[in-house]
Amino acid sequence: MQKLSNSFSRALRTFSYWIANGTVGLPILEGIDYSCIFEEPSALEQAYAIFANVIEMDEKGIVCNAKYAEMRAAQFIRSYVDNSYKVKPEFEGWEVALY
Repeated sequence: MQKLSNSFSRALRTFSYWIANGTVGLPILEGIDYSCIFEEPSALEQAYAIFANVIEMDEKGIVCNAKYAEMRAAQFIRSYVDNSYKVKPEFEGWEVALY
């Protein structure tokens, strides 16, 4: 049975830690209180979906773009809590898909 790589596990764990302690996506979320996403499960679900959809690994399972995946998730969170924030580039369908 195939398992997720240690590299992906580390990236997901780190992302989760930063989400939970309020430091994900700096500088995009610098000074932004996004704690409301913990009260809206679908918003948190969407942030994780974006992270998981955007992250890439090489043939050995080594994550190649963890900071970019984090940044895209942070852009979603920022747009969720700040209606004036515009995500650039706009999300593509595959980035926000819920599988």
